[in-house]
Amino acid sequence: MLDPENLYEVDSDVPDLTGAVLLNHFDGFMDAGSAGRLLVDHLLETLESRVVARFDVDDLIDYRSRRPTMTYVTDRWEDYDAPELVVHLMHDGVGTPFLLLTGPEPDRRWDGFTAAVRTLIERWGVRLAVNFHGIPMGVPHTRPLGVVAHAVRPELIAGHTSVFNRMQVPGNVAGLLELRLGEAGHDAAGFAAHVPHYLAQSTYPSAAITLLDAVTRISGLVLPSDALRESARRADAEIRRQVSESDEVAQVVGALERQYDAFTEAEDKQENLLLAQDEPMPSADELGAELERFLAEQQGRSGPQDH
Repeated sequence: MLDPENLYEVDSDVPDLTGAVLLNHFDGFMDAGSAGRLLVDHLLETLESRVVARFDVDDLIDYRSRRPTMTYVTDRWEDYDAPELVVHLMHDGVGTPFLLLTGPEPDRRWDGFTAAVRTLIERWGVRLAVNFHGIPMGVPHTRPLGVVAHAVRPELIAGHTSVFNRMQVPGNVAGLLELRLGEAGHDAAGFAAHVPHYLAQSTYPSAAITLLDAVTRISGLVLPSDALRESARRADAEIRRQVSESDEVAQVVGALERQYDAFTEAEDKQENLLLAQDEPMPSADELGAELERFLAEQQGRSGPQDH
C-alpha cells in the first residue's frame, strides 16, 4: 500500500488536540432526510471553523461519476465548484476543540483513505470518532424518532437497543472507517437516525436533531441546537398541514402510528419495527403517491424541503 500520509496535507500550526473527538459525515452514501448533511451544515453555519487537513480529491474522486458543477456565463466559463474533502477544527459552546471530517465519499482507495484518517487520529491523539446519517424506516413523523447505534465497543453505546440482528448492506466509507479504527484499537461509533420513508427524499430537520442529540451524548460536546430546532418546528408544522389536507395520507400515517404504538408496548422489545404484525405496513408507494404530491407543492417555499 502507498504511504497513506501522501493522501492529505496538514496545516502547519494545528494546536494540541489530545483527547478531541472527530465527527465525520460523507456525501454519497445513504442519508435519508439529508439528516447528516443538515447536521454538518448546521455546525459549519453556527460555529467558527478552519481547515486543518485537506485530502487529495484528485486521487480519491471519480469526477465522471459525480461531475462537479461549472458555471457558464454568456461566452466563457466563470467558475468551477471543486469538491473538497477536509477536516475542520471547531470549538463547542464551552471552548472544547473537536474535528469535523466531511466532503464527498471517496470513490477509490478506501483502505488507503481509512488508513490516512487513522494516521491523523494517532497524530492528533483523537479519543473518539463518530459518524452519522439518516436511514428510511417504516415509522410515522408523529412519534419520537429512533436511532440505530453501533460502535467498536458496546460500552460506547450503552442504553441503545438494536432493532436489527444480522444483515448485509452496501459498503460505505464511514462504516469501513469505523471497522478499521476498531481493528486498530481506536474508539469509534456511529448513528443512523430513523426517517419516515415518505420523507426520505425531503430535508427533514427533526432527524438531524436526533443525530445531534446522539452525538452530544456520546461525545460530551456542548453543541448549539436552537437554529436547527426552529427549522424542525417549521418543517413539522408544514408536514402536519399537508397531512391534514388529505384523508388518504392521514389514513396511512394513522396505520403507521398504530403499528409504532403496538411495537413500543410489546413485551418483546427486540422485535423488528418493520415486521410488527398488528397491522399491515403501508408500502412506500402507497405513502409516497399521496405525500409526494403534497410535499412537492412546497418546492421553493418554507417547509420540509428547505433548510
